[in-house]
Amino acid sequence: MTDLNPADANLAARLPEGVLRPVSDAYLDEPRGRLHGRAGLIAAPRSVEEVAAVVRACAEARVGIVPRGGGTGLVGGQVMPEGPLPLVLSLERMTAMRGIWPEENVLIAEAGMTLHAVREAATGAGRAFPLSLASQGTAAIGGCLSTNAGGVAALRHGTARALCLGVEAVLPDGSILRDLKRLRKDNTGYDLRDLLIGAEGSLGIITAAALRLIVPPAGVGTAMLEVPDPAAALSLLALAEGRLAGGVTSFELLSGQGMDFLRDTLPEVRLPLPQARWSVLLEVGLPEGLDPAQALEGLLVDAMERGLVRDGVIAQSGAQAREFWHLRESLPEANRRIGAIASHDISLPLSDIPGFIRDADVALRQGSDLRIHCFGHLGDGNLHYNLFPAKGRRREEYDGARKALTEQVHEMVMARGGSFSAEHGIGRLKVGDLARWGDPVRLQAMRAIKAALDPLGIMNPGAVLG
Repeated sequence: MTDLNPADANLAARLPEGVLRPVSDAYLDEPRGRLHGRAGLIAAPRSVEEVAAVVRACAEARVGIVPRGGGTGLVGGQVMPEGPLPLVLSLERMTAMRGIWPEENVLIAEAGMTLHAVREAATGAGRAFPLSLASQGTAAIGGCLSTNAGGVAALRHGTARALCLGVEAVLPDGSILRDLKRLRKDNTGYDLRDLLIGAEGSLGIITAAALRLIVPPAGVGTAMLEVPDPAAALSLLALAEGRLAGGVTSFELLSGQGMDFLRDTLPEVRLPLPQARWSVLLEVGLPEGLDPAQALEGLLVDAMERGLVRDGVIAQSGAQAREFWHLRESLPEANRRIGAIASHDISLPLSDIPGFIRDADVALRQGSDLRIHCFGHLGDGNLHYNLFPAKGRRREEYDGARKALTEQVHEMVMARGGSFSAEHGIGRLKVGDLARWGDPVRLQAMRAIKAALDPLGIMNPGAVLG
């Protein structure tokens, strides 16, 4: 660390011994490659006390802090590309599971523990942690909470917020909030847990969390069903929820464009319904005494009689079910290999989704050669509506149009009472969208909270509120 400038060297001298790491791209990149971060120092504390010491030192030195979990966020919240050089605070060394209480359905994990590790620990205790993301091998639990991650099971189990009972966190002055309660009911004033969840590190740093587990269903069934259009998919969702009364875990809308992308980039991925222009990936979890395969067969027959389903495949084994999910989880990688012009993480009232897809496709294709890949979590109203170059062209050729295209998509979403950020957060890439579309009173309250908790503005400067 001998090449540090005097200000960074002075801050480094105040930090706990052994927390500094060499500055490298591993701490400064984000998955989509839109932003590249900068840092004067990288710190990787081993305990909440060391996190608190780092935060206190940064507050005294007036140095910004960019918290970093697994680095999988898609809106630039984990990188700071401009402004005074910050300290990047990585939670990579805080990976302990502090305790598990299967009879309570509770697990306490440190923030650097990956989502996959949390899910494995729950499974080992005969329970399940239902938050499920394609990036679970890298995504850290602290980041999942800080961004209020959603995923494929939010329809039944809610987002990360719904799965957290309590948090331990370091606030901007370096004080430690010790609120790792394992309680379902705690009516003792303002809920600081909910304030920190979804704040993207702008109000404090989550260092550990008490997480709600579930008893795994006795039987799980998975099916891929071809539907005529998104309106039929929505009617199928209502039919499935009516027949299975709380048993629908996931309901994913898939498009033919996504299947085309898989053929072009990942031909090894098996396509159960290769000619379908629209399809649904459906998973149900049922209690003992109910056969998921029979339930899905009954649903398929009923849906076909109603004209909601044209064809379908019900998984006959766990391996086949995993094949179906591998297809779904491969879509982001196929998108990455094609190269999106603009990606949109949107949500809409369920009944508005078919009309939005219809109208947006017409509006965006007028006078353009765009390819549109619309897919996502139909069960909870969250779509990934992504725009791609024409075959044979590169996304860079559309750089001049990207901002206008995103504005057009968001305008159509907001006109229908939707949200321009369903599950990825605001980060730095959507600060302008929040300023434009956010309710003025809500934004005023958010700024007041930020000023009260972080008067020096050192927590993730530039994220969320800009």
